[in-house]
Amino acid sequence: MNLSYRYKSNAKAKTVLYMRAATAEQSSDTQRALAQRAGLVIDQVIEEKDHAAISAPLQARDGGKRLLDILRDGDVLVVPWLDGLGRHFDDIAQNMRLFLARGVTIKTIINGLTFDARPQDATALAIREALLSFMSAMAAAQAITHKEAQAAGIAHAKASNPSAYKGRKPSYTHAHVDQIRQLSGNGIGINEIARRLGLSKFLVSRINKNTPAAYEALARWGIKA
Repeated sequence: MNLSYRYKSNAKAKTVLYMRAATAEQSSDTQRALAQRAGLVIDQVIEEKDHAAISAPLQARDGGKRLLDILRDGDVLVVPWLDGLGRHFDDIAQNMRLFLARGVTIKTIINGLTFDARPQDATALAIREALLSFMSAMAAAQAITHKEAQAAGIAHAKASNPSAYKGRKPSYTHAHVDQIRQLSGNGIGINEIARRLGLSKFLVSRINKNTPAAYEALARWGIKA
C-alpha cells in the first residue's frame, strides 16, 4: 500500500475528534470539553457506536472508514489516547503512519502528545519517529511475550492433564486415512477422493500431506482401527 499520497483540496483544514463508544464518564461532550481545555477546537466528532467494533481493524469499523474518507492533508485527528487507533501496538503504529503520510497531524487529549505530519525541524521529526519506533518495538516484545506465555500454558496443560489437551476430535476414521493413502497413491485427485469418501477436500488434503499426524490424532482420542 502506497501511503505517500496527498489529497489536493481547497477545503478548510478541520480538526476531528475520534473516540470509542461513549460511556457516562467518556461521552463525546466530555471529550470535546477536555480537548478544548487543551486548546483544541473540534470541528467534528466521529464516535464508534459499537463497543465491539474496537476489536476490529480500523478500516473495518464504521467510524474508522469515515475517518479514512474525510481526513485530508492539513487536517488534525484528535483521539483521547492512541489505543483507539488500533488493536495492538503494531496496528496503532501502522495506522498512525497512514494518517501522517496523508498529511494528517495526530494529537492526544491524554498527555497532550502531538505527532506532526510536517515536523518543523529535524529534532521534531526525530522525536516523532522515535516514538513510533518505540511503539513498533513494544509490539514485537508483546508478540514474543504472548507466544511464550501461550507455549508455557500449553506445556503446563499437557504435563498436568495430558488427556485434556488432545486437540479437536477427528472427524475421520482409520479406514478413511488408509483409503486416502491408497487412492492418492493410485493417482486419484483430492477432489475425487473427497467425493468418494464424503469428506471435505480440505480434510483430505491435510490427511494426505501428513498421514502420520492423522494416525496420531486418532490414537490420542483412543479411536482404534
